[in-house]
Amino acid sequence: MTRIVSGFAGSLTLAVPRSGTRPTSDRVREAIFSALDARDEIRGSHVLDLYAGSGSLGLEAASRGAASVVLVERNAPAAAICRKNTEAVLRTAPAGAKPRVSVAAQAVQHYVEAAVGAFDLVFIDPPYDLSTDELDRVLAALVHRLSPGATVMIERSTRSSAPTLPHGLELDREKKYGETTLWWATAVTVTHRAAE
Repeated sequence: MTRIVSGFAGSLTLAVPRSGTRPTSDRVREAIFSALDARDEIRGSHVLDLYAGSGSLGLEAASRGAASVVLVERNAPAAAICRKNTEAVLRTAPAGAKPRVSVAAQAVQHYVEAAVGAFDLVFIDPPYDLSTDELDRVLAALVHRLSPGATVMIERSTRSSAPTLPHGLELDREKKYGETTLWWATAVTVTHRAAE
Protein backbone atom coordinates (compact mmCIF):
# COMPACT_ATOMS: atom_id res chain seq x y z
CA MET A 1 0.00 0.00 0.00
CA THR A 2 1.28 3.47 -0.92
CA ARG A 3 0.03 6.49 0.95
CA ILE A 4 0.73 10.19 1.45
CA VAL A 5 2.81 10.45 4.62
CA SER A 6 2.22 14.04 5.73
CA GLY A 7 0.69 17.41 4.87
CA PHE A 8 -2.92 18.22 4.00
CA ALA A 9 -3.40 14.81 2.30
CA GLY A 10 -1.59 12.84 5.02
CA SER A 11 -2.69 9.15 5.27
CA LEU A 12 -4.48 9.25 1.91
CA THR A 13 -4.01 5.91 0.14
CA LEU A 14 -2.79 6.18 -3.45
CA ALA A 15 -3.61 3.86 -6.32
CA VAL A 16 -0.59 2.05 -7.78
CA PRO A 17 -0.26 0.73 -11.37
CA ARG A 18 -0.61 -3.05 -11.55
CA SER A 19 2.67 -3.45 -13.43
CA GLY A 20 5.54 -1.54 -15.00
CA THR A 21 6.37 0.65 -12.00
CA ARG A 22 8.29 0.22 -8.75
CA PRO A 23 6.88 2.48 -6.02
CA THR A 24 9.36 4.08 -3.63
CA SER A 25 9.11 2.31 -0.28
CA ASP A 26 7.55 4.18 2.66
CA ARG A 27 10.87 4.03 4.49
CA VAL A 28 12.78 5.67 1.64
CA ARG A 29 10.04 8.25 1.01
CA GLU A 30 10.01 9.22 4.68
CA ALA A 31 13.80 9.65 4.60
CA ILE A 32 13.60 11.78 1.44
CA PHE A 33 10.94 14.09 2.83
CA SER A 34 12.46 14.36 6.29
CA ALA A 35 15.66 15.61 4.64
CA LEU A 36 13.76 18.05 2.39
CA ASP A 37 11.67 19.37 5.28
CA ALA A 38 14.80 19.87 7.40
CA ARG A 39 16.23 22.03 4.60
CA ASP A 40 12.88 23.80 4.03
CA GLU A 41 12.96 22.93 0.33
CA ILE A 42 9.32 22.01 -0.31
CA ARG A 43 7.02 24.88 0.68
CA GLY A 44 6.37 27.15 -2.33
CA SER A 45 8.64 25.13 -4.63
CA HIS A 46 8.10 24.13 -8.27
CA VAL A 47 8.50 20.35 -8.43
CA LEU A 48 9.17 17.94 -11.28
CA ASP A 49 8.59 14.21 -10.77
CA LEU A 50 10.16 12.22 -13.63
CA TYR A 51 9.18 8.57 -14.26
CA ALA A 52 6.35 9.36 -11.85
CA GLY A 53 4.69 5.91 -11.67
CA SER A 54 1.83 6.51 -9.22
CA GLY A 55 2.95 10.11 -8.64
CA SER A 56 3.69 9.42 -4.97
CA LEU A 57 6.82 11.60 -4.73
CA GLY A 58 5.39 14.63 -6.50
CA LEU A 59 2.04 14.34 -4.73
CA GLU A 60 3.77 14.05 -1.35
CA ALA A 61 5.49 17.36 -2.16
CA ALA A 62 2.12 18.87 -3.16
CA SER A 63 0.61 17.75 0.15
CA ARG A 64 3.50 19.37 2.03
CA GLY A 65 3.15 22.80 0.42
CA ALA A 66 4.77 22.78 -3.04
CA ALA A 67 3.33 25.52 -5.28
CA SER A 68 3.29 23.39 -8.42
CA VAL A 69 4.04 19.83 -9.43
CA VAL A 70 4.45 18.18 -12.83
CA LEU A 71 4.21 14.39 -12.97
CA VAL A 72 5.88 12.97 -16.08
CA GLU A 73 4.95 9.38 -16.96
CA ARG A 74 5.02 7.86 -20.46
CA ASN A 75 3.20 4.61 -19.61
CA ALA A 76 -0.50 5.29 -20.38
CA PRO A 77 -2.03 3.20 -17.55
CA ALA A 78 0.40 4.72 -15.04
CA ALA A 79 -0.34 8.25 -16.31
CA ALA A 80 -4.06 7.53 -15.79
CA ILE A 81 -3.28 6.45 -12.20
CA CYS A 82 -1.31 9.70 -11.73
CA ARG A 83 -4.38 11.67 -12.81
CA LYS A 84 -6.65 9.68 -10.46
CA ASN A 85 -4.25 10.18 -7.53
CA THR A 86 -3.90 13.89 -8.34
CA GLU A 87 -7.68 14.35 -8.20
CA ALA A 88 -7.83 12.51 -4.85
CA VAL A 89 -5.04 14.62 -3.34
CA LEU A 90 -6.44 17.92 -4.60
CA ARG A 91 -9.89 17.11 -3.18
CA THR A 92 -8.30 17.22 0.29
CA ALA A 93 -6.49 20.55 -0.25
CA PRO A 94 -7.64 23.44 1.96
CA ALA A 95 -9.49 26.27 0.24
CA GLY A 96 -7.12 28.85 -1.18
CA ALA A 97 -4.06 26.59 -0.80
CA LYS A 98 -4.51 24.21 -3.71
CA PRO A 99 -1.23 23.54 -5.56
CA ARG A 100 -1.13 23.32 -9.36
CA VAL A 101 -0.58 19.69 -10.35
CA SER A 102 -0.40 18.46 -13.93
CA VAL A 103 0.35 15.12 -15.57
CA ALA A 104 2.48 14.97 -18.73
CA ALA A 105 1.92 11.61 -20.45
CA GLN A 106 5.08 11.60 -22.54
CA ALA A 107 8.66 10.40 -22.61
CA VAL A 108 10.86 12.01 -19.96
CA GLN A 109 13.61 13.04 -22.40
CA HIS A 110 11.09 14.76 -24.69
CA TYR A 111 9.42 16.56 -21.79
CA VAL A 112 12.70 17.82 -20.30
CA GLU A 113 14.01 19.06 -23.64
CA ALA A 114 10.79 21.01 -24.36
CA ALA A 115 9.99 22.22 -20.81
CA VAL A 116 9.70 25.91 -20.05
CA GLY A 117 10.24 27.56 -16.70
CA ALA A 118 12.55 26.48 -13.92
CA PHE A 119 12.16 23.78 -11.29
CA ASP A 120 13.34 23.98 -7.68
CA LEU A 121 13.03 20.30 -6.80
CA VAL A 122 13.28 17.28 -9.11
CA PHE A 123 12.65 13.62 -8.32
CA ILE A 124 14.10 11.07 -10.73
CA ASP A 125 13.06 7.49 -10.00
CA PRO A 126 13.52 5.63 -13.29
CA PRO A 127 12.78 1.97 -13.94
CA TYR A 128 15.71 -0.20 -12.84
CA ASP A 129 16.28 -1.28 -16.46
CA LEU A 130 16.86 2.31 -17.66
CA SER A 131 20.46 2.50 -18.85
CA THR A 132 22.95 4.85 -17.22
CA ASP A 133 23.49 6.48 -20.64
CA GLU A 134 19.77 7.31 -20.92
CA LEU A 135 19.74 8.73 -17.40
CA ASP A 136 22.83 10.82 -18.13
CA ARG A 137 21.12 12.28 -21.24
CA VAL A 138 18.11 13.26 -19.13
CA LEU A 139 20.38 14.93 -16.55
CA ALA A 140 22.25 16.84 -19.26
CA ALA A 141 18.98 18.25 -20.63
CA LEU A 142 17.55 18.87 -17.16
CA VAL A 143 20.38 21.08 -15.93
CA HIS A 144 19.08 23.94 -18.12
CA ARG A 145 15.60 23.67 -16.54
CA LEU A 146 16.72 24.16 -12.93
CA SER A 147 16.54 27.24 -10.75
CA PRO A 148 19.78 28.24 -8.95
CA GLY A 149 20.31 26.00 -5.94
CA ALA A 150 17.66 23.49 -7.08
CA THR A 151 17.77 20.01 -5.57
CA VAL A 152 17.77 16.90 -7.78
CA MET A 153 17.16 13.53 -6.12
CA ILE A 154 17.98 10.39 -8.12
CA GLU A 155 16.78 6.99 -6.91
CA ARG A 156 18.20 3.79 -8.40
CA SER A 157 19.01 0.21 -7.58
CA THR A 158 22.11 -0.16 -5.44
CA ARG A 159 23.42 -2.46 -8.20
CA SER A 160 23.17 0.35 -10.80
CA SER A 161 26.17 2.47 -11.60
CA ALA A 162 26.25 6.03 -10.28
CA PRO A 163 24.86 8.68 -12.62
CA THR A 164 27.30 11.02 -14.34
CA LEU A 165 26.38 14.53 -13.29
CA PRO A 166 26.71 17.19 -16.01
CA HIS A 167 28.40 20.55 -15.55
CA GLY A 168 25.95 22.59 -13.48
CA LEU A 169 25.02 19.80 -11.05
CA GLU A 170 27.16 18.91 -8.05
CA LEU A 171 26.80 15.81 -5.90
CA ASP A 172 25.65 16.70 -2.41
CA ARG A 173 25.46 13.21 -0.89
CA GLU A 174 24.80 9.55 -1.55
CA LYS A 175 22.81 7.30 0.78
CA LYS A 176 21.99 3.59 0.57
CA TYR A 177 18.77 2.03 1.87
CA GLY A 178 19.09 -1.72 1.26
CA GLU A 179 18.47 -2.28 -2.47
CA THR A 180 17.95 1.46 -3.10
CA THR A 181 20.54 4.22 -3.42
CA LEU A 182 19.70 7.93 -3.39
CA TRP A 183 21.96 10.51 -4.99
CA TRP A 184 21.29 14.14 -4.03
CA ALA A 185 22.63 16.87 -6.30
CA THR A 186 22.46 20.66 -6.24
CA ALA A 187 22.22 23.00 -9.23
CA VAL A 188 25.13 25.42 -9.32
CA THR A 189 25.54 28.49 -11.49
CA VAL A 190 26.91 27.66 -14.90
CA THR A 191 29.12 30.42 -16.26
CA HIS A 192 29.72 30.79 -19.96
CA ARG A 193 32.87 32.40 -21.29
CA ALA A 194 32.26 35.18 -23.77
CA ALA A 195 33.35 34.45 -27.33
CA GLU A 196 36.74 35.93 -28.04
